[in-house]
Formats: sequence, C-alpha cells, structure tokens
Amino acid sequence: MTGEFMIQRVEVRFVGHPPVTQVARASGVSAVEVDQEILRCLVYGSFQPFLEAIRGHEVISLTSSIETSKEDKTW
Repeated sequence: MTGEFMIQRVEVRFVGHPPVTQVARASGVSAVEVDQEILRCLVYGSFQPFLEAIRGHEVISLTSSIETSKEDKTW
C-alpha cells in the first residue's frame, strides 16, 4: 500500500433524517448528498471523523467502495 489516502464513496441509510450538518463539517468529507433517509458522500483519508459525525444516529445500512479515479465524483 502506498502512502496515499484512499477516497471512499459512502452511502448510509438512517432511521429518520440523516445528520447532514455534522457529516458535511467532518474532516475529509465532501460531496454530501441527501435523498430522504439516505446520505451519500465521499470520504478522503481517515474514516474516523465520518464515524464520529454519525455517532448517535441509528444506521440501517452502510456501504463503502474505494474510488478508482479522483476524477469520477458523481453518483
């Protein structure tokens, strides 16, 4: 593994409204989108700030995939 950080595409389904403001403010998080109870975003580097932002909110499902291209940032 190289010293470069990964970019991960994340989709989380919550019970109720997602914590959009907390997630958008988390270090390394960008491209935050919300569709009802689903939140999508990109996480660059450490996943910890993202996890801290969603702490206390009930998660139904969470999926994450590594971005293959830094140019491809659309859903």
